Amino acid sequence: MAQNRHTVSGDFDLTMDELRVVARYVVRHAEDVLSVFERAVPGDPRPRAAIDAAWAFVNGANRTTRQRATSLDAHRAARSAPSEATRLAARSAGDAASAAYLHPIARASQVGHILRASASAARIGELEAGGDPAIGDALLERSRQRATPVLVDVLRRYPPATGGGSRVARLMSTLDHSLRQAADRPPGHTASSHTGTRGRDGKS
Repeated sequence: MAQNRHTVSGDFDLTMDELRVVARYVVRHAEDVLSVFERAVPGDPRPRAAIDAAWAFVNGANRTTRQRATSLDAHRAARSAPSEATRLAARSAGDAASAAYLHPIARASQVGHILRASASAARIGELEAGGDPAIGDALLERSRQRATPVLVDVLRRYPPATGGGSRVARLMSTLDHSLRQAADRPPGHTASSHTGTRGRDGKS
């Protein structure tokens, strides 16, 4: 069976098309903040390589060891990053590459693979604005607008994210709650119905 039509099974099913929707959501947020890392660590190509691998999958390539390897490399870059913002930016790139391998297991921890990059982007925005939480709220609203019905449908197969002690964990929990809540509203009150998975050279 061609991988593009492959379904990954566990506690529930995930299709390759659904994984591409998730990966597209994650990589858009990671790409938004990549420059934060590259300005601080201009000689380290690892986060950009992870983002390139994520886009390759989003735009139709099979998921391979390229996504796994570049994700691990980006997370290693995060561990040696010089600040919270640069660490979050590199980690988001790693999350983007690893989104191709989101596991279909009903654990709240898996929500981080879907929403952590968006929460991290919101936190980076706060840090860049001197810690202003209003910036984080505004960026979460952008993330809500970016979430397609397919993305939310996948999200709701997992238990809700539990709030944590970090600001990123709290932002992620807030976003998770709002996306699930919006999905319960009557038609006409949900996020945009756009469900394309293209980006970069493949237009969305």
